[in-house]
Amino acid sequence: MTHPESDLPGRPEGRAPDERSEPGGCADPAVGLLLTVAEAAVLAMLLMWLALRGLGRSHAPIDSGAPSSSGAGAEPDWAPTIAFGVLALAVAVLAAVLLRGRWYWAGGIQALVAVALCTPTLTSVSRADGHALPAPAPSTAPAWESPPCRSGGTSDECARSGG
Repeated sequence: MTHPESDLPGRPEGRAPDERSEPGGCADPAVGLLLTVAEAAVLAMLLMWLALRGLGRSHAPIDSGAPSSSGAGAEPDWAPTIAFGVLALAVAVLAAVLLRGRWYWAGGIQALVAVALCTPTLTSVSRADGHALPAPAPSTAPAWESPPCRSGGTSDECARSGG
């Protein structure tokens, strides 16, 4: 049986104050917005790099052996998928660290940014995956042959009569 005067570690008055303090005032949302602006700058540089890379690929000589961005048999371009995926993963890890450290506003904002970055990641996956599919087989005309025209007229005359 326990005595009310005992100092058990689970009792509210016996608990030690938490060493980690929560961010005060507007520091939490300010850090979230600052990180979002920094991630927007990184995203802008990433988009510029991907655009310049695509521009260079589109103007590459055909005989250079570099895969072209169009045409049959072109290899899919996985660079946008990998780039957006790495950025989304970095933001998601940062969100988890911030939420674990009790920076709820900053972590929540980063979680939303990570979800928003998953959209271009999945879009680039579907585009790259769609280019990897083989071209459909060409459809052939029906194999039946029309009966010969027996009216003695030209083939145009038979085509109009249906027989």
